[in-house]
Amino acid sequence: MQIHVYDTYVKAKDGHVMHFDVFTDVRDDKKAIEFAKQWLSSIGEEGATVTSEECRFCHSQKAPDEVIEAIKQNGYFIYKMEGCN
Repeated sequence: MQIHVYDTYVKAKDGHVMHFDVFTDVRDDKKAIEFAKQWLSSIGEEGATVTSEECRFCHSQKAPDEVIEAIKQNGYFIYKMEGCN
């Protein structure tokens, strides 16, 4: 499966920057932003600003099996990097 990667930087409630990627099987900027908001809400960061400035398409690539399964179940996968719990 080919996935699309959206590089995302969001300011958390306490002011630190959270850096994560949104992986999805559809290249759709609006959906990627919605997926980022869903995930942020699930971790208690529902007030974070997420627009096309914070969540930008980066590239497409092949996905490992665990990512494919998560995308099939949820529509997206979050790859946590800096500042994510």
